[in-house]
Amino acid sequence: MDGAPPPTSPTGLSAYVAVSQLLGLTLLATTGAWLGRYRGGVAWHSPLQFNAHPLCMVLGMVFLQGDALLVYRVFRHEAKRSTKALHALLHGLALVIALVGIIAVFESHRTKGIPNMYSLHSWCGMAAFVLYLLQWLLGCGFFLFPGASFSVRGQYKPQHIFFGITLFILSITSCLLGITEMLLLKISDSYSHFVPEGILANTLGVLLVAFGLVVCYVLTREEWKRPPLAEEMALSMDFKTLTEGESPSGGSQ
Repeated sequence: MDGAPPPTSPTGLSAYVAVSQLLGLTLLATTGAWLGRYRGGVAWHSPLQFNAHPLCMVLGMVFLQGDALLVYRVFRHEAKRSTKALHALLHGLALVIALVGIIAVFESHRTKGIPNMYSLHSWCGMAAFVLYLLQWLLGCGFFLFPGASFSVRGQYKPQHIFFGITLFILSITSCLLGITEMLLLKISDSYSHFVPEGILANTLGVLLVAFGLVVCYVLTREEWKRPPLAEEMALSMDFKTLTEGESPSGGSQ
């Protein structure tokens, strides 16, 4: 109706989303400060190529992945198709940036003669990236592009949501392992003396955990889920009728 008030977000949602973005931007700035102040900065074809790895992984696998998960909470009243496209686009961008970070570390190791894939950080990180790519491909196949039936989408949706949150947590865990590994390799002799670099890197770890906690809290609040719009309910019923031959007024609940 023309006189109806504009839809509003549930109480508290906007504040938590704002806090998540503040934490996300702060952790990106902290990552840049650490690499710039203590690790010499970032450059591609140089000894500093490795530093592109932590920067890309924090940006892609943490910040952008977290924002992609929040899309359905933030854009609550926009068209579902547009929200899906933004969700997939942010995840895809996160994958591209993470791939650049992986290439950076492999090329840096090759140049310096350092072996690959020997640490727990590398195992968890590669597992997170590969499973994240698989999750993105399956999500596009089931939800973004037409083809999957209504019942198949409904059966896969809980798994998609569960593994989305799980991979986000695994990505943050991999970053924490990477920070610890880097500190032990670079400043093992002085790390225990509370040197400024160690304190700054530890602060980055705390920010990663805080960002993850806020995002997961927003995602798990049942009352903050995106409500289906009236036209989406009608389209879903029509789609179910066409693909499964059910009457819009019949069938099990």
